[in-house]
Amino acid sequence: MKNLFEPTACEEILQRLEKLDAGSQPQWGRMTAGQMVWHCQIPLKVAIENRDGDVRGNPLVRWFFKKSLYNERPWRKNLPTAPIAKAVEPKDFDTEYPKLVELVKEFHGLNHRSHWNPHPLFGSFTHDQWGQLEYKHLDHHLRQFGV
Repeated sequence: MKNLFEPTACEEILQRLEKLDAGSQPQWGRMTAGQMVWHCQIPLKVAIENRDGDVRGNPLVRWFFKKSLYNERPWRKNLPTAPIAKAVEPKDFDTEYPKLVELVKEFHGLNHRSHWNPHPLFGSFTHDQWGQLEYKHLDHHLRQFGV
C-alpha cells in the first residue's frame, strides 16, 4: 500500500501534480482544477496541525472508510465530501496550487512524528495509516483529473 511518507510515493504525487493546470478538466464530479487543489489541502492541514479534539464521525462510516485504506483499490467516484472541504466558491488555481505542493512536502517531512491525535471524523490512525490516507486522497483526485 502506497504511503505519502515514502519518498517514491511523495515524488510520484508531486510529479503528477505538475501535470495539472488551471484548464485541467475532471473526468467526473463538478470541481474545477482550482477547487480540487484547494480541497486537497484540507486533509493535509488536518494531519499537519494534529489538533487534539473529539472524534465526531459516524462509527459505521468510520469502520467502512478505514477498511478502504488497507487495499490497493482506488476509491470509487463521487464519494461524499465533508462540508468543511466542499469547494463551493471558485478557487484560483495559480494561488492554490503552490499551497498544495508545499503541504504535500510538509506532510512528507512528518515521517518521524511519533504522536498522532485522532482524525476529527475518522478516529485513530497509525502513523502508516495517516500516510496511506493522504496518498489515497491525493491519488483519488489526481485520477479524477486524469493525471
